[in-house]
Amino acid sequence: MTSELLIDTDACYRQMEEKAHAYFETLSEQLREKTYINQLTNDIHLWKKNHVHSFPSLFFNRKRERYSRDYHRYIKYLHHTGKLENYLYRSISYIYMRDLGKALDSTKTQNRIQKSVNQLKNHLVNSLTETKMESYNLAGLFRWSQNEGVESSFIWLTDKLKTVRDQIPEGLNSDEAQRKLIKIIVGVVMHVLEEMDDEISPKDKSVRLDEAIRLGYSYGLTYPFIDDLLDSNILSPNEKIRYTNLIRSALTTGVVPDLDDWSGENKEFIQFVHAELRDAFEYIKSHQRLETTEVFYKDSYVFFQSQEVDRNKSMENQKLTNEEIYIPVILKSAASRLIVRSIISAPEDEGFESRTFYYGLYNQLADDFADMFEDEKTGSVTPYTYYLKYYRTRGDLINPFELYWTVISFLIHEVYQSDPKTCEVILNRAINGLKRFKRKWGTQKYEEIMGILTSEIQSFNGLIQKMVKKADDVDFFDKLLRDHMINHFRKERKEREDFIEMTRSIREKINNCLQLKSHKQVFLSNDHILDAVNYSLGDGGKRLRPIITWMMAVHCYHMDEADIFPLLRSLEYLHTASLIFDDLPSQDNASLRRGKQTLHEVYNVATAELSGLFLTQKAVEEQTTLQRFNSEKVLEMIHYSSGVITDMCRGQAMDLEEKDKISLEQLNKMCFYKTGIGFEASLIMPAILAGVDEEEKKALKKFAYHTGIAFQVKDDLLDHQGNTISLGKPTNLDVKNNKSTFVTVLGKEEAKRAMWEHYCLGLDALQEIPGNKAFLKHFLSYVVNRDN
Repeated sequence: MTSELLIDTDACYRQMEEKAHAYFETLSEQLREKTYINQLTNDIHLWKKNHVHSFPSLFFNRKRERYSRDYHRYIKYLHHTGKLENYLYRSISYIYMRDLGKALDSTKTQNRIQKSVNQLKNHLVNSLTETKMESYNLAGLFRWSQNEGVESSFIWLTDKLKTVRDQIPEGLNSDEAQRKLIKIIVGVVMHVLEEMDDEISPKDKSVRLDEAIRLGYSYGLTYPFIDDLLDSNILSPNEKIRYTNLIRSALTTGVVPDLDDWSGENKEFIQFVHAELRDAFEYIKSHQRLETTEVFYKDSYVFFQSQEVDRNKSMENQKLTNEEIYIPVILKSAASRLIVRSIISAPEDEGFESRTFYYGLYNQLADDFADMFEDEKTGSVTPYTYYLKYYRTRGDLINPFELYWTVISFLIHEVYQSDPKTCEVILNRAINGLKRFKRKWGTQKYEEIMGILTSEIQSFNGLIQKMVKKADDVDFFDKLLRDHMINHFRKERKEREDFIEMTRSIREKINNCLQLKSHKQVFLSNDHILDAVNYSLGDGGKRLRPIITWMMAVHCYHMDEADIFPLLRSLEYLHTASLIFDDLPSQDNASLRRGKQTLHEVYNVATAELSGLFLTQKAVEEQTTLQRFNSEKVLEMIHYSSGVITDMCRGQAMDLEEKDKISLEQLNKMCFYKTGIGFEASLIMPAILAGVDEEEKKALKKFAYHTGIAFQVKDDLLDHQGNTISLGKPTNLDVKNNKSTFVTVLGKEEAKRAMWEHYCLGLDALQEIPGNKAFLKHFLSYVVNRDN
């Protein structure tokens, strides 16, 4: 059955093509006549008065250069030199032009820019005192979501971003995909905030922000899962055709076709992408107003089709015309931003649409210039890569670098009516782009490419290069933040991979040293108990507690690995003993643990009880063999350990005594004794042996408290949504036993909020712990993001 077309695809695309042709012809004429040179020469001479300074500033430029790649140091440098406000002003002004399509000569816009500058400056200055805090972290975003009343949106988005990150295959840049997706979400949120009245109620604002976050994610998915995916070599040629037809059908009929029988190695990935994009498309559709629906479909189709036309250009085609090169670029660069307003169902704004349409090409040419060498390697056809390949044999080809400056002149003088603020921002951006390119690729390569691109405008280029060499105060916060985010994602990915590999390696070492052997010092009537104990200690456990201890002891306190194995065994013996008791019929009456039958099911209750007692005393015995450490510290640690055992018993007793629904305070206390105290012991016992001070122990205990409760909340959430196979234990057991959990006490959504609250408090505590905390940070992240 064929769905009815909602739009005349040929007509809407042709209409936009005609507009793009008219724009391109105007630019081409100005380029041929070189009228842009005189205009921009005058503009640059006026502009340089604020940017080219005397010799003493060279010292500060060198210092700026050293700091410019370090987010924190650079913000501190700008603040201390009094340059931060101007830096933020030009940065936010640019965002208002590029992303929001605003004209800078508007008093209302200027007031909004200044308000944003003040807010961002206060945030950055306050963060300078928090020297140990990261500028980009989930805790900070969660706190923002709390202030705005959109915690549920934050939690939903966090889960979505994690899923997308985990699904992005090799062949796509995961870091860049995450950055683009977040950038789109922020852009949509900015548009929605800009459309809000100042008098909007907090409740209505929260509703609008919730929609904006979800709409931003829904639109942002198109970048990794349509644009980047079709640009890559992940799909076969036939798969690309089929996938493209699916998307085109959805955009022209409003109905996402079924995937049907997709086969091959990409099957699971495509099934995931199809489901996510279908849900995203349906969400956007559901938030369209009747009067904006057609605009949404038209903008979406033009965006998609122009990308397809641009993508299908071949570098081997020696006869591409200038129109074939540039018209799709004009269309896709304009449509990518025009579509945002139709997605949020914003009212028609002729000024926005006009400015955004003309502005897109400027932004795209700047991006293509920055990426030209990477694009050359991948064989991508852009105005720059095609020109560089054929300029010697194709005298008719328009030079993209000259066109870039023509667009700048057109924007300043015809679109923005020679507004001084606009001229200042655009020239700042242009010179900054050249500076960044030169710094990235080196002077020699930069001068070689400039020699090719400016051979017909040498005098004008001489002026530009003087500005590139001498001008300062042209950098932008969004570029600093972009670089910082990419570095952050790379660092996070590397640390996450190291964390996974480290835990795997340590777990293997621990597994190899846990099994008990019969010998004359073990006073048991037979090996029946040993068999039972070793059954419980068998593979399947996460070994989180001894892993934490290993990391603290070896990495943080520089202890010898061989010296701490008794402590590692001790912690796992204690934990396993607690699980044996927890599973007994008199307590949770569980039949499955770590993916296999519980001990009392395999043997009997008496054997299970004796095994738990044996492991408890064996744990203490292991602690007494720590001979390479100060004896007083070992005694102190054993004393602390006995208190841990007492608290674990207290927690289990509280669990048994619970009859009716308990308070959150009681639940927190019980869960800390049952779960958190084990994490605390994993941190405190090596800390005692290392002789750390009380302040550090206090911080470690605080971290363990919040990590333990976050762990238990996540356990309850996993138990609630239930998958016995992945969890390795029965689901909904506490509910069946009429016991309180964070889900039953708070509800599912509030339980998620509680988990993230403890995550944030755990991160706060982490800042008080000296030394390298990467492992603990990723452990805390694992706690809230795990699937079992």
